[in-house]
Amino acid sequence: KTMKILLLVLSISTFSSTALAITPINTKDSLLLLKKLSSTKRNHHSFLLNNSRGGDDEIVDDGANINNDNEGVDNSPVEVPSPVEVPQSIAATTTITSNVGPNAKTPPGILRRTFPAFPWNVLPNYLTYFRCLSIPVITYLFYKPGAEMMTSVLFAISSITDWLDGFLARRWDITSPFGAFLDPVADKLAVATSLILLSGRYGMRMAIPTSIILGREIAVTALREWMATRGARSVVKVGFQGKLKTAVTMVAITMLLAVQKDVTPEKLVMVGLGFIYFSAVITVTSGSVYFRAAAPILFGKE
Repeated sequence: KTMKILLLVLSISTFSSTALAITPINTKDSLLLLKKLSSTKRNHHSFLLNNSRGGDDEIVDDGANINNDNEGVDNSPVEVPSPVEVPQSIAATTTITSNVGPNAKTPPGILRRTFPAFPWNVLPNYLTYFRCLSIPVITYLFYKPGAEMMTSVLFAISSITDWLDGFLARRWDITSPFGAFLDPVADKLAVATSLILLSGRYGMRMAIPTSIILGREIAVTALREWMATRGARSVVKVGFQGKLKTAVTMVAITMLLAVQKDVTPEKLVMVGLGFIYFSAVITVTSGSVYFRAAAPILFGKE
């Protein structure tokens, strides 16, 4: 019985010793793990604070420093502004106006709103190209039997583009040096070609005003070029009489090109010839205005 009691006491003692030996080890490991986790959390928090203040990337391990850094710092959540949505109408207008000049008239018209991707900035030049290319076509149709009306319509369309390309260039602020050069050249080529063709059809009564009109065009063009060398081209810029002369001449040519032999009444032919002679008179008067304006420079008085 005594031996049993001793064995029981020994067993209890051994168990207690083992439990005591195991418990400190587990507790120590747990404390180390908790300390490590706490340090990692503090380091991460310090890193975020430093970056939010625009500082360097140094990690602060000391909890006291973290507390000091937190003083005076607004830790309230920052509201990030939501992106501003641009209205579709404004975005569409920006896209449309990107193909025109900065001083273009707004809002855009129905064509620019309907076809915003079209290269509107080159349309005036395309109209001028069309006018140049129409000259040989008009010549071909002039000698083709039965194509009088077609010839007249093509010349009328070409004449309209003379006004339209300038109007669009000014409205959209897309004038270019090349366009400014080619536009008057195309006008003079189309008018001169048509006048020469009609002179062959109607003889002397058409040749006389034709010579006056073409002579004036050559003289005024030479005057403008000479004045440009003197830096005074603006003195002989196109005026109202010059624009009226061009309009009357194009109307007269359109009427005479539409005349069909043995079909069109002679009275209509006389009306067309009357417009041509009226254009010749305006040609002389407008040309004299240009030369009087340039006379002081021509004769060395300025």
